[in-house]
Amino acid sequence: MRRLLPQLIVLAAAGVGFGVAYRYFLNDPSEATAANYLRSGLHGMAVTVFGWGANLYFNTRVSRWLRTWPLPAEIALRAVAMATAIAAVISVLQALIYDEALTRKWLVEQLPRILAIAFVLSAVFGSLFELIRLIGGRVLLNVVLGRYRNPIREDRVMMFLDLAGSTSLAEALGEVRMEELLTRFFFDIDEPIVAHGGEVHAYVGDEVIVSWPLPAGVSGGACLDCFFAVRDRIEERAESYRRQFGSVPQFRAGLHAGPVVIGECGDSRRQIAYFGDTMNVTARLQEHCKAVGRTLLVSADLLKRVRPSALLRIEALGQAALRGRAATVEVFAVERGLDASA
Repeated sequence: MRRLLPQLIVLAAAGVGFGVAYRYFLNDPSEATAANYLRSGLHGMAVTVFGWGANLYFNTRVSRWLRTWPLPAEIALRAVAMATAIAAVISVLQALIYDEALTRKWLVEQLPRILAIAFVLSAVFGSLFELIRLIGGRVLLNVVLGRYRNPIREDRVMMFLDLAGSTSLAEALGEVRMEELLTRFFFDIDEPIVAHGGEVHAYVGDEVIVSWPLPAGVSGGACLDCFFAVRDRIEERAESYRRQFGSVPQFRAGLHAGPVVIGECGDSRRQIAYFGDTMNVTARLQEHCKAVGRTLLVSADLLKRVRPSALLRIEALGQAALRGRAATVEVFAVERGLDASA
């Protein structure tokens, strides 16, 4: 809810601005009174918030059935639902705010126009939203701005989070059911990742790669807390996983901080790719979890920059020779204290 509150405030303010602008540019100047501007602002805010609420419904697990449809059909249905919600709100506000009865003339002449405009706008914003979901909001902005047309170096926190025992799970469930589990798992962990400022860079098989820009990624230990928030989310839904798949996903992760070279690559399909030793170390840390029997390993480079929560226990494991790397890395295991899980 805390993550949604800033969005709600911004959208409400935008709705007020739109309502006031509509009153100023399109209404009769003789009606330009303070009371009418206030009404228009409230009108715009209510329409925006209810439209946003309708959109939120389609981003919950309740609406997963719709995501099996072809994308044009999904966008069209979402647009119909949002347009209907917006038109209903406008109709109610017409009577409440302006104290005007819904006459037959208004319903015949105005309501169809409102529905048509709302449908078109909903379809446009729905398509934009799907594009953002496809490649990520930050990635889309960076592509538009051309930030990574030429490779640049950035300091980043990287996390490689991998599903444990995926091979045996795939054998037990079959390929299709395993894909359903992965889809469900990635969906469930997305909210805690975003809530902790993380950006999903890629899904690679049964692994998700998450990134935080420095210093944002180390502020208050958000990158470390993210792992345990993901664990909490899966534990909350453990019974549902048992019923559907017969087991609860277990996972391991490695966290490291350092310079990453970022640039656009490819031609027929453009992609923003991350390169460098930081990526290799993070991947090897995640692999090393299995060898030492831990669920979360981090590097000394990360702990030099992060401020771990007092609720976390940090255990030094010494220098480790990671696969494919000549230089050793000082490794630490991170676990949550007993008080934190209570």
